[in-house]
Amino acid sequence: MNEYRIMLVDDEVDILNLLEKALNREGYYDITKVDNGLDAVSICKQIQPDVIILDIMLPGIDGYEVCKRIRQFSHCPILFLSSKNDELDKILGLAVGGDDYVTKPFSPKEVAYRVKAQLRRAEYKQEPVQKHIITIGELVIDPEGCRVMKNEKELELTAREFEILHYLSQNIGRVISRERLYEAVWGEDGFGCDNTIMVHIRHLREKLEDNPTKPQYIITMKGLGYKLVNPYEK
Repeated sequence: MNEYRIMLVDDEVDILNLLEKALNREGYYDITKVDNGLDAVSICKQIQPDVIILDIMLPGIDGYEVCKRIRQFSHCPILFLSSKNDELDKILGLAVGGDDYVTKPFSPKEVAYRVKAQLRRAEYKQEPVQKHIITIGELVIDPEGCRVMKNEKELELTAREFEILHYLSQNIGRVISRERLYEAVWGEDGFGCDNTIMVHIRHLREKLEDNPTKPQYIITMKGLGYKLVNPYEK
């Protein structure tokens, strides 16, 4: 079963039900149906759908205005539904932030496949970012930006501290000796490096851990070295 969240917005119940059945046949079951524009904006903020099918002619505010408001906080794909087949209407729909345009009457199966295509494109756009971001518990490590966030707050790490954390994150769950860690980060022979590594680990814990004396992320393996763990997966 697909885990994508889809929002359908149309003031015609028959169309909402028709689209829901077509999407169900393709394996999409997390579907929210909305019958007016104002509710569509507020519900979208709450559920953060992965894709929206949006009628243009709606009570309250029309689909164009709904799209403009949603684009202020979401970049999820939006497919417009319309009884209008005028080229200017299609251009307007794309200009306000729509990703596709389907004219009524439509084939429900075609709409379902257009939804699939938009979800694939959205995944493709996100993939490069997701490949490089490392998430460990409450920590989010951005190797390209040399940044570390915890609970959405950026931590002020020195270059060495960041390099240590990044190296440990690439070997999460593995015990890394002080010598190996020193050689990887400093690029020099690790003989006699114990004190240097211990000082940097202490400073790193002071910034990462809620209680540095009882670390949850960087664990000391007595006589062996250190390992980085996800405290929520113990």
